[in-house]
Amino acid sequence: MNDIQVTIIGDEINSEELSIYLTQIQSKQKRKMIKADITVDSEYIDVKYALEDVPFERIRRITGYLVGATSRWNNAKQSELHDRVCHGVGN
Repeated sequence: MNDIQVTIIGDEINSEELSIYLTQIQSKQKRKMIKADITVDSEYIDVKYALEDVPFERIRRITGYLVGATSRWNNAKQSELHDRVCHGVGN
């Protein structure tokens, strides 16, 4: 169904029933579904699904401000950022 990787395990289901399950799940999500694993037992349907990744933008706390992009900073602020000591995790 529309670029969704679907794996069906167990009993077979028809394409109409499959479409109903996938449409129902997608209608409750804000992101696009990319994968669905459907396990069919004679009485039960188990659907596990994955959604597209969320774009992640790094946010830093610099001199008391939360910032996402530093491209519009003046030279003094960019120099301050460059001179900062970065501490790694687990060192």
